[in-house]
Amino acid sequence: MSVGEDDDGARAELARRIAGEITLSSDPGATLRKWRTDFGVSQTELAGELGVSSSVISDYESGRRESPGIGLVSRVVTGLLDIDAARGGARIRQYARVVSAGFESDIVRDIREYPAAVPTERVYEALDATEIAPGERDTVNGHTVINSIEAITSLSSEEFYRLYGQSTDRALVFTGVTRGESPLVALRVVTPTPNAVILHGLDEGALWDHAAALARVDGFSLAVSTTDLEPALEVLRSL
Repeated sequence: MSVGEDDDGARAELARRIAGEITLSSDPGATLRKWRTDFGVSQTELAGELGVSSSVISDYESGRRESPGIGLVSRVVTGLLDIDAARGGARIRQYARVVSAGFESDIVRDIREYPAAVPTERVYEALDATEIAPGERDTVNGHTVINSIEAITSLSSEEFYRLYGQSTDRALVFTGVTRGESPLVALRVVTPTPNAVILHGLDEGALWDHAAALARVDGFSLAVSTTDLEPALEVLRSL
């Protein structure tokens, strides 16, 4: 199954974004690795698509080789997009949804993509969050901060999915939470789930009894936070 014509514009825009991020990054290798893992592509698979050995990809990502030039960056981007297209184009279609999405400021407080994957614990440190249940993945590529009540009561499942931004490998921060039942139940109908969920506004003692169990079933890390949100957002925006 190939990507339809309606996704051509999204593919071109996504290609420009990836290439720009890698080229302008202070750590191009880490940014290349972030995008490769975000697409779910192994070093071996990407190397095969480019016709090089997997050690070449590894060397660039680790910084053992000098920063990739424009020519190689272009080949990497094309390779990632071609692999995604061959798989059905899910990643490209997700980006198409993002660029066409619009949310009121009372629903989304902040949405941001990071230039490279960030350890989840750094996001937790910024929010002074306490982890309740560990997740299956220990890094995130961005964050979305959501007004819990507004999002759950006014967004459809399709619109809710757009909150993931350009990557589902992210932290979702729900604000105004009293027990955590509603956001965790809402996440059950959204596939795939994020890497981490932070419930802001309550401590561990006030958390819904079944919250940790649901997080474990869906494989995401769950944390709670009561920190002052605005200073924490400033730290998150600097990641």
